[in-house]
Amino acid sequence: MISITLPSPAKLNLFLHILDRREDGYHNLQTLFQLLDYGDQLTLAATKKLEIKLLNKLDGVKPQENLIFKAAQALQQATNCQWGCEIQLDKKLPMGAGLGGGSSNAATALVGLNFLWQCGLSLDELAIIGSKLGADVPVFINGASAFAEGTGDQLTPILLDESWYLVVTPKIKVSTEQIFSHSELTRGASAIKIRALSEELYRNDCQSVVETLYPDVKKVLDWLQRFGNPLMTGTGASVYCRFDSEVDATQAQMTVPNSWNSFVARGVNQSPLHNQLKNL
Repeated sequence: MISITLPSPAKLNLFLHILDRREDGYHNLQTLFQLLDYGDQLTLAATKKLEIKLLNKLDGVKPQENLIFKAAQALQQATNCQWGCEIQLDKKLPMGAGLGGGSSNAATALVGLNFLWQCGLSLDELAIIGSKLGADVPVFINGASAFAEGTGDQLTPILLDESWYLVVTPKIKVSTEQIFSHSELTRGASAIKIRALSEELYRNDCQSVVETLYPDVKKVLDWLQRFGNPLMTGTGASVYCRFDSEVDATQAQMTVPNSWNSFVARGVNQSPLHNQLKNL
């Protein structure tokens, strides 16, 4: 049985501006995806049976509804592959946190199985499959920090300063569907050009609704203000603050209350997934 172990990195939204609601119910938005050097890990093993087998379960998620399972199944169907797989997930990223964990898992499954099964699909072809699983999946498949438009699927790779981040998450899950369907969600942001990006413009249009519905997120935001200008990523619940060095970020992490989860990570322009695949 041939197997590989691959990273499934997190992302941050350095800003999230919502332009308008589309007729299909989704939203046109603009965001800046910052990939991190921290995340989950998938061990993928090719088998001669067509069965897709997840070796561990996520709480509250049926195996057939797991994005990893859906990704493997979609690649099988798209390529008429006659192989199966066993997949072990080492889960570090909290669920419902806005860090893209599930989307990243799906992307790593697609990229990894494309390699293992020798399907021969390009990243663009994999991204098309991935976009049907979730709006954030393509950025992880492409493997580069990016300026994103549309539903988040129109990507322009961008070089960002490789800063350090302290990411803090209260022990709650935020429903993305609840936030994007909320009547008080701010819509109607003016579109900005990529050349006009400026940290002064960075904000998250979902943040005020989440603060109201989930007071624990507001507590984290208020607490992190002692270190800089914290911002929520995605629809939450994770909140991050940028630091110039790992030492500064780690020292700040040492003061995080025990009731919250936290980690320190470096922002990277190239995904750890793609860096590892180059060496296989």
